[in-house]
Amino acid sequence: MIDYKPLEELIHLDSPTGFTHRATEYIFDFLARLGYSPSYTRKGAVTCALGDSPRRALAAHTDTLGAMVCGVRDNGTLSISPIGGLSLNMAEGEYVRIYTMSGKVFTGTFLLDDPSVHANRHTATKKREQWNMHVRLDEVVEAKKDVEKLGIQNGDFICFEPRYQELDSGFIKSRFLDNKAGCFALFEVARQLAAEGTSLPVELFFSNYEEVGHGGATGFSDGVEELLVIDMGVLGEACEGRERSCSICAKDSSGPYDYGLRTRLVELAQKHSIPYVLDVYPFYGSDGSAALRAGNDLRVGLIGPGVAASHGVERTHRAGVEATIDLCLTYARSV
Repeated sequence: MIDYKPLEELIHLDSPTGFTHRATEYIFDFLARLGYSPSYTRKGAVTCALGDSPRRALAAHTDTLGAMVCGVRDNGTLSISPIGGLSLNMAEGEYVRIYTMSGKVFTGTFLLDDPSVHANRHTATKKREQWNMHVRLDEVVEAKKDVEKLGIQNGDFICFEPRYQELDSGFIKSRFLDNKAGCFALFEVARQLAAEGTSLPVELFFSNYEEVGHGGATGFSDGVEELLVIDMGVLGEACEGRERSCSICAKDSSGPYDYGLRTRLVELAQKHSIPYVLDVYPFYGSDGSAALRAGNDLRVGLIGPGVAASHGVERTHRAGVEATIDLCLTYARSV
């Protein structure tokens, strides 16, 4: 039986793009405890060989959506600059943590300006934009100078509460399953291979800038010929994804993924009775997209567990996560 505690622990480590050090340290230590020798790239990604001379790479990203302080208002509230494709509608009302450069952490809530329905008749119809939303601090602050005395300033990271829950039905609800569920799948690949004593010419790659488009641009071993990206599978009216399956992506916004690799993944899923769907994502990019745009000469594929309500209050299912783990392991062993 798979222990999901590492997923919960990783999700509770705040890691918006640019502020991923605690999550990458957790990943590094997790792999080291299994007996591997992980290392950091210059950009701060974690890479780890599962055997000699890797020819294949399995990649997931540990960075998440978030925000940054971009102004302190005269009334003591904070203006935000979103990091990645943060859905302001689905972030409204969420509790946040603000990390200062001095190491202090403050809490607050992300709100619409003038949010009381008893004072503002337009709260239901107002379009949510970063310009008319703010963070309300849980501190006695009434003016800009009060906030400045706390040490809060432009560039401080704002992290949203994930609200992780595992349910008896098998569902897992949380923010940031995109893509910490993918990272967890790679944890299980490493754990199961270590338990077997199996060495494979495969490396794991945990990027830290995917949400802003350049996480997978560089950092792979020279001998890697093929890259399998593990990221969330899309659910929606235009897509075939299901929470209890592994999605195999044929094409996203950046274009088609490698046809030969996609065909092999489908054959492996069918042969090993792994629940899967084939899909096309209308609004999506991945570390595979970044790797190809950067000029890497790689065959690239993309899979992942189905995740509902992406970039919002997300949900997946253990069955989908475990189908993804099984396909990753089957693919790794077929090298």
